[in-house]
Amino acid sequence: MYEEKTERLILPVLEKNQFELVDVEYVKEGGSWYLRAYIEKEGGITVDDCETVAREMNELLDKEDFVEDSYIFEVSSPGLLRPLKKEKDYIRNMGKLIEIRTYRVIDHKKEFQGFLKAYDKDSVTIIDENEQDIVIARKEIALIRQAFTF
Repeated sequence: MYEEKTERLILPVLEKNQFELVDVEYVKEGGSWYLRAYIEKEGGITVDDCETVAREMNELLDKEDFVEDSYIFEVSSPGLLRPLKKEKDYIRNMGKLIEIRTYRVIDHKKEFQGFLKAYDKDSVTIIDENEQDIVIARKEIALIRQAFTF
């Protein structure tokens, strides 16, 4: 509810600055509520980018005043290890190395890695190191994100 309203408010701000919205969340951590917007742009987000969006959004949030609880508003980059959540995340990661963790054991394991080959509303397909297709039902996926080797 708060996420959807925040998303509607922030999109024009982001479009004006040529940023992309990755996610909005409203969560309680350590006794405080946080309303967070994760933003991205080609080449990465800077602290100044976050400050620009936060300044404009704080004015809009104060004016709209739709969040009942006391909260802290934050704008940040989602980071390299962010989960794939939206359609554009999957599009951006097609052909890239992906790591998937499942809720339960599938074929004797709960962690999979491979190159993202396909996805739809029900499943995700990756190609493993043996060039085999692995199809995992979305309802089984606890975490899916781009894999990085350091």
